[in-house]
Amino acid sequence: MTTIPPVRALLFDVFGTLVDWRTSIAQDLATFGCEREITCDWFAFVDAWRGAYAPSMERVRCGIEPWQNIDTLHAASFDTLAPEFGLPEFAPEDRAWIVRRWHELRPWSDTREGLARLHARYALGTLSNGNVALLVDLVRFADLRIDLLASAELFRRYKPDPEVYLGAVELLGLEPASVMLVAAHNGDLAAAAALGLRTAFVARPTEYGTGQKNDLAPDAEYDVAVRGLGELADRLGA
Repeated sequence: MTTIPPVRALLFDVFGTLVDWRTSIAQDLATFGCEREITCDWFAFVDAWRGAYAPSMERVRCGIEPWQNIDTLHAASFDTLAPEFGLPEFAPEDRAWIVRRWHELRPWSDTREGLARLHARYALGTLSNGNVALLVDLVRFADLRIDLLASAELFRRYKPDPEVYLGAVELLGLEPASVMLVAAHNGDLAAAAALGLRTAFVARPTEYGTGQKNDLAPDAEYDVAVRGLGELADRLGA
């Protein structure tokens, strides 16, 4: 009988799993717009901005466009969406501030305490499509207890390409079966599981607002399925 090695490290998806990108950016932009008398449905705008995320990465993954990091892709999609939502042309410094909102996202209410508990027992890292500079800023802003910033940028690939998952495992000096991916997204977890990583589904049922329809529950037999990081710590004995 094959013995499964114990989990020694946890890698976390970031956007949606550790931080509430939707509320964070919409609230920041609402304040920004109010100060400048700009009217917009900011939640709808942020949803559209996030909606451009996967297609823009896919064009890079398929070789249609050369490698570009997430900051560059976010800036390009903002430029496309702004006129569609009737937003004015912004001064360069204001445009840069808006794009930088992705660097300053608030964590979910259970994130900090959950990470602190898990850190007592496991090495913790990110496994995000966000670029390194973005992750550095985000982890510092949100005050997250993280040991390793593993970014898709390091491998010039985007999830769900295998090189991202296996590259992060290699950085840790471990085997896939000793590393657990923690994510709120079934597709991310399925890709990791196919490569031999352990998996933990964390439900974030309002990531896309109260009308969210996807990723409300695990759609496969993951190692763990929980409703928050505190419950994950309980399940993993941290």
